[in-house]
Amino acid sequence: MKRRLPVWFKQDIPGQPVKELLHLCSEAGVHTVCVEAACPNLSACFKRKELTFMILGGICSRSCSFCAVKKSGGAKIGTDKNEPGRVADLVKKLGLDYVVITCVCRDDLPDAGAQLFARTIKAIKEAKRNVKVEILIPDFRGETRNLKCALDAQPDVLAHNLETVPRLYSALRPQADYRRSLQVLRDAKKIKLEIPTKSSIMLGLGEKKEELISAMRDLRQAGCDLLTLGQYLAPSPRHYPVKRFVEPQEFREYSAIGLKMGFKSVLAGPKVRSSYQAQEAYRCMN
Repeated sequence: MKRRLPVWFKQDIPGQPVKELLHLCSEAGVHTVCVEAACPNLSACFKRKELTFMILGGICSRSCSFCAVKKSGGAKIGTDKNEPGRVADLVKKLGLDYVVITCVCRDDLPDAGAQLFARTIKAIKEAKRNVKVEILIPDFRGETRNLKCALDAQPDVLAHNLETVPRLYSALRPQADYRRSLQVLRDAKKIKLEIPTKSSIMLGLGEKKEELISAMRDLRQAGCDLLTLGQYLAPSPRHYPVKRFVEPQEFREYSAIGLKMGFKSVLAGPKVRSSYQAQEAYRCMN
């Protein structure tokens, strides 16, 4: 049975500036997770020129049941060596001061895409001085050398999403591992202690309150600095179903719990996504 969205999910209809930005991205051959993952905040964020670039193409090698990004199904996927330059050119053209870069998972690549992350960070910082770059990475198969490659390019924030509680991983993230994701965040601090780390958890997937608080505690123990909590919305009837809609008051409660745990910034609310208002979250920490 399809669940009706609560009133707090009302969104603006995309206007001309949003359509122009969509056209610019398409014309430049640049992917955004905002489009590929059917983010409900696209219109609101694009109006503020807040977008999350997605590198390594638009097809993912994994098959997470919550995600709208296209899946390879085991088919061969190519790579584009010119992608970092195109992203950097668009960042400069748009005059962005804070940039978020994420990617599809590429377990088929020897380095899981780490080198392209590094090249993209460097290209952006060469194209525009004083720009802040946040990267939202996959688990790089848990290989520390790949993580180090991305961190050596000096991103300003490194994010890696836990996404959900351990009990739900087999249904939602069959090719991921809860402990491995926590280890990625621990290792990031060992490699570059000064770089803030960030993670995100979706709510409304069937997790229990005590499971969520336990996952938040695990993130703090892994040294995670920034946290976002948002409502899961199923991209289509074929995806994992929404189990419940979390009330705004409950999000405020989790935000207070997170800050008490020691997170430097907690952004929590129905519309929050992992890269939502990323610059504001970064500023709150400093």
